[in-house]
Amino acid sequence: MRFSLLRTLGYFAGGLWTAWGGRKRIEARQLRNLRRLVEKARRDSPLFRRLYADLRPSSEIELRDLPVTRKPDLMREFNDWLTIRSLPLDRARNHLRDIRKIGVPIGDVAIFRTSGTSGEPAVIVLSSSFLEYSFGISMAHFDRYQWKLVREMRKLGVRVTITGGNGHFAGVGFNKLVRDLQPRLAKGLAFIEAEQPIGRLVETLNAMAKVSSIMTYPSMLTILAKEKEARRLQIEPVVISTGGETFTDDLRARVRRAFPSLKYGILDTYGSTECLVMSFVCSHGRKHVHEDWAILEAVDEAMRTVPDGTLSATVLLAVLANDVQPFIRYDLGDCVRFYKDSCPCGSPFRSFQVEGRQATLVRVGEVTLSPLVFDLEHERARRIQLVQNSERDFEVRIEPADEAAVGFVFQEVIQSVKRVFRDNGLEDVTVRESQAPPEFTASGKFHEVLPIRSANPRT
Repeated sequence: MRFSLLRTLGYFAGGLWTAWGGRKRIEARQLRNLRRLVEKARRDSPLFRRLYADLRPSSEIELRDLPVTRKPDLMREFNDWLTIRSLPLDRARNHLRDIRKIGVPIGDVAIFRTSGTSGEPAVIVLSSSFLEYSFGISMAHFDRYQWKLVREMRKLGVRVTITGGNGHFAGVGFNKLVRDLQPRLAKGLAFIEAEQPIGRLVETLNAMAKVSSIMTYPSMLTILAKEKEARRLQIEPVVISTGGETFTDDLRARVRRAFPSLKYGILDTYGSTECLVMSFVCSHGRKHVHEDWAILEAVDEAMRTVPDGTLSATVLLAVLANDVQPFIRYDLGDCVRFYKDSCPCGSPFRSFQVEGRQATLVRVGEVTLSPLVFDLEHERARRIQLVQNSERDFEVRIEPADEAAVGFVFQEVIQSVKRVFRDNGLEDVTVRESQAPPEFTASGKFHEVLPIRSANPRT
């Protein structure tokens, strides 16, 4: 697997040219890339050849002509899904079982896996062209503010990523892959495993000479803010990037108070392992789609496009930069809302908000609750987790900061959780103490609330 700086510059120049042409040029480029991908999928993927058998010619295809695809269906047909025949699922899974091979390519492709938070994990296959796209397009869509940020971060110190380190996940794997293929691009990067005890994680961060930026999940950011408030964490980053989970206004305000050093603020990014570089955050804090190479459709339950300003039931993704493993109208399961107005930053790319992810909702009978309604913080606990074992049975797990107060913490947290249920008309719900430690997703995310895994076929 090779990384070409020349091809990366090609994506960069193409991205600039497309953006300068405004909406007309963006939409034309997007349609050309879509039709090129559809033709490639029809020719080289047995699965898509069957899916698209009755559609009109690729040169006439419109997005609405194409069927919706879902992860379980695609994974069942993995060996027919790829446009290459050299990577059967058994070989991919054998590679993923070897922890020593994180970030190590198989021939001309790299493979990662999703965490499986909402169901079966997916095996994601990326070619070198996707890596080149990731860097080239990102740079093409930077504004002056972001170029200044990049230059300053490189001078100020280490850029730290905190995600799961116990598997072939994109957070750790992508960094290692880039470091091996193009070390100059990975200069100044550091990785910390999110699964380790908080005390050890804080010690590792404090031991670094200078931390200029942090990239992590909102759940981990909550913990870092708490450690900073308690004066145990000493770092002074100038920017924090977060993604992968819902990021609330309350958490943003708390982090800004805890880290007054955030000269460039907090960037709430949106991407997925299926498309690591799906969008970018502008200087006004809005998320914009890289529309020349990625398509996001906000749709209702019937998979019909909803008007701008309307919250979607789910979102469909087309990754036009990956022709090895076609993701075309792929159901991500997130709820998004596109803005009606143009962004003040002046970007011609559409902007949107992410309202939530279906897999995190708690359902008890006819009542659906956001995990945000549960107050799962306590000054004498470092982590608290509410686990739904069955529809009306929940347990509380704690990583204590004060061993002597564990019983007291359990009592107060359980009372608080029961109060939330009562306030929502749910009296017959059991909430009990558990001696099991809080658990992480396979990719290192820490969810304060773990609902029963959804039976929704979308996931």
